Amino acid sequence: MMSKIGGPVLAVCGWSGSGKTTLLESIIPVLRGRGLSVALLKHDVHGFQLDVAGKDTDRLFRAGADVVIHSPDETMSRTHSADPVRPAAVITDLLREHDLVLVEGHKTTPLPKVWLASADDPAPPDTTEHVIETLPWDGERRDAFMRVLDTWLPGAWRSGPVFGGVLIGGGSRRMGTPKQCIEVGGMSFLERVVGAVGPHVERTLLLGAGDVPGACADLFLLPDPPDVRGPMAGILSALRWAPAATWIIAACDLPLVTGEACAWLLERRAPGRWAILPRTAGGHVEPLLALYDPRIRATLERSAAAGNIAPHRLGELACVATPTLPDAIADSWRNINSPEELEGLDL
Repeated sequence: MMSKIGGPVLAVCGWSGSGKTTLLESIIPVLRGRGLSVALLKHDVHGFQLDVAGKDTDRLFRAGADVVIHSPDETMSRTHSADPVRPAAVITDLLREHDLVLVEGHKTTPLPKVWLASADDPAPPDTTEHVIETLPWDGERRDAFMRVLDTWLPGAWRSGPVFGGVLIGGGSRRMGTPKQCIEVGGMSFLERVVGAVGPHVERTLLLGAGDVPGACADLFLLPDPPDVRGPMAGILSALRWAPAATWIIAACDLPLVTGEACAWLLERRAPGRWAILPRTAGGHVEPLLALYDPRIRATLERSAAAGNIAPHRLGELACVATPTLPDAIADSWRNINSPEELEGLDL
């Protein structure tokens, strides 16, 4: 028995002829209009035919090749599977870059489900579990389904763990000592950042390399990957280490950071937002006290592979929110880069 799949995955179930495809066809444009990326997994117990016998692509597939058909507007792949591909594996893969995975059918798979009643059979069978709503045969199903989805989706989106990562390392040439070890008011910069982030996450890790103050010596230190440079290295290291987690990523040179700032970031999590990079009053996008959803990882991997390692450029993407910082918490994003700035620090 497969364990229940978590995350924003919702099945639309019902007997043949209950209107599953018709409903999905009507709601997908609505979801796309909201800026959400949607994937669909369809269950077909009778097998399926995506190609036409005798066509070049079908002949090449039957000759033994895995075939990818690409056109300007779409891509389709047809592959040979040595072992049956289980729904959980397919769904996990789809969740990496989709805000919502809709499943047509799979009435016995342990997924949250909306059941579509048939004209002669209104109730789901006893073997179908995890039904969160049954939609009647008559009535406006699209609107009813969207009401269910609007209630269910935000919670499903936030169901994964939240971790904290604090970037350390760097030359700190102007400061003369590693920033994470600088003490002010009897506490190191690193202690202050960890203390602000920690209450809002399940676990806090240090990202990078360098000296660690004694009070933080028990924290796990995750080294940078060898294939990426700069702050992007620490961000990607975190997302690779815990790919199902949402991360609050903070720099170690933010001694004024508060728990309120972390809570503000978390409150802005929403379907379709793959990262939250705050924008200062001056318009600067801040990537190093920011929130990164698991779905942003593939985008970061592609950017790093192309040599684009400036994370603030993520603010140009439609899936990245850049809300303007409220004045009350704006100092949390004030980094300290010089002895002069340190002398003027008021704690």
